[in-house]
Amino acid sequence: MQNAQEMQEFDGAQGTVAYRAWPVPRPPQFLVLIAHGYGEHSGRYAHLASTLVAAGAAVFAPDHHGHGRSDGDRAVVTDVDAVVADLHTVAERARAEYPDLPLVLIGHSMGGLLATRYAQTHRDELAALVLSGPLVGKMEVFAALLELDEIPDVPIDPSVLSRDPEVGAAYQADPLVYHGPFARATLETFGRAVDTVASSGTLGDQPTLWLHGGDDQLVPYEPTAAAMPSLRGASFQEKVYDGARHEIFNETNRDEVEEDVLAFLAEAGLPLRNR
Repeated sequence: MQNAQEMQEFDGAQGTVAYRAWPVPRPPQFLVLIAHGYGEHSGRYAHLASTLVAAGAAVFAPDHHGHGRSDGDRAVVTDVDAVVADLHTVAERARAEYPDLPLVLIGHSMGGLLATRYAQTHRDELAALVLSGPLVGKMEVFAALLELDEIPDVPIDPSVLSRDPEVGAAYQADPLVYHGPFARATLETFGRAVDTVASSGTLGDQPTLWLHGGDDQLVPYEPTAAAMPSLRGASFQEKVYDGARHEIFNETNRDEVEEDVLAFLAEAGLPLRNR
């Protein structure tokens, strides 16, 4: 991967996985792996990646199986550990290009579930973990949908993503975003994965930052908070943004959120540039 490249591919656990590596103007000082949420793709994290690159990071992000430019039925997730294995492959590729640099994992929504599972199975590899609106709590709406004979085709209202109308408009117009109904298999997989995460122990002394929008209607704060005692370790921080919706990295206060992430990384000992 050269500085001018963007998308690369590899043979993943369930098919070809595409991933993005943002250009770095100078030799990086640490690595960041971003795990995106359900139905979206890595390209929606350009603003966050730019901030991290300016702070000295080399940033990598796959399109998970079934998402974006990767193989698989659209937005169908049947094996969380296989997707985590793909994340691990991206991390290995990043470390092969930039050896001996500390690795940070940032996961949003479904990506927060993946990131949590990654931290539980590869804990010694991470210097820090950031969870944004993570899907780690029991979701009553998922159980209700699974009780229906047919899951309704109700697209996500983009206004629940962010208070910024431009974010919603871009989301609706993005051909790589999935706008269809949940697959039954995906909801069942999420339920099993949430149970697995809850029963797999705390994050120990892993420096962890949990961020959540106070007005998150897609992954509400309350069930997420109820799940945190089984995960919370010795180095755990939490911040809730009043009025913010689900996609805090695309919110009107995104600069505040990103600054909080940088401050956390500096506190965790990452070698940030200009800090």
